[in-house]
Amino acid sequence: MTEKRTNQSIAFDKEKNFVSAVIYVYNDEERIGEFLQKINTVLRTNFENYQIICVNDASEDNSLAVIREIGKTITGTVINVVNMSFYQGVELSMNAGIDLSIGDFVFEFDNLVMDYGADLMMEVYNRCLSGFDIVNAAPKKCGHKSSRLFYRVFNRYSHNPHPLRTENFRILSRRAINRVHSVSRTIPYRKAVYANCGLKIATIVYNNDLSCLKAYGKETRYQRKEMAADSLILFTNVAYKMTILAAVFMMIATFGIGIYTLFSYVFEDVVSGYTSMMLVIVFGFFGVFVILAVIIKYLSMLMELVFSKQKYTIESVETLSE
Repeated sequence: MTEKRTNQSIAFDKEKNFVSAVIYVYNDEERIGEFLQKINTVLRTNFENYQIICVNDASEDNSLAVIREIGKTITGTVINVVNMSFYQGVELSMNAGIDLSIGDFVFEFDNLVMDYGADLMMEVYNRCLSGFDIVNAAPKKCGHKSSRLFYRVFNRYSHNPHPLRTENFRILSRRAINRVHSVSRTIPYRKAVYANCGLKIATIVYNNDLSCLKAYGKETRYQRKEMAADSLILFTNVAYKMTILAAVFMMIATFGIGIYTLFSYVFEDVVSGYTSMMLVIVFGFFGVFVILAVIIKYLSMLMELVFSKQKYTIESVETLSE
């Protein structure tokens, strides 16, 4: 009788909210097994109902096989695997997983580096319950210099109410997910859209171990660079400032060459018209090409976002256990 009451008490103390955990997987066969087990342990201990969604971004290693093996050992839990048709990057893949989620709250894990204690998940969840729709877990130290440079430039030239930084995972309320989808048809950079959705956001900073950092593959590095460039153009005024600076430089150079031409005409016997004209042409075309390059980039991105770019392409969805 005592044991039965204890079990009923433990079940009663569990959270009633349904939560989803969306995990991005790309060539992570060495990490996904342990990561999935730890996440499942936290969720099983603290929540009555939950689901785990692994988004397999066309991994070329045995990541999918490892997930399937773990799925056989976990009972009483819904584990779905979203298999992307081809490599599409973390943003589109996470969008696919979030669209499949049904939880009142959704954990986003787009990084399998678990340099934090499992209790941090519940700290983030409890902060969300205290009145925040989005709560981020951010490492105190960032090991990638390129990431620090990107966020420094992004925050300087954007008008986000919440400065961006390196984050390891986050939780979103269902209201936040609905708000983001109502604001933008396509989400090229989730963090920037979240920061501008108008809802309350909090960030919990934790001490991390830099030795746990994961090295990115060539394809991932390229995708991250493309995303960084697109994000700077879409969400900051960097491109606008570059265009203005190029135009001003072109005008000053042209004005200076004009003064030099007049000076040569007045004080010298022969005006070096050929040199002056060539300089004007060079500087003029340089400025025009810079401006055109930025405009073309804007137009190509708008065409992709509005007309041609698909949200994502899924090959199949598997249910491993239920």
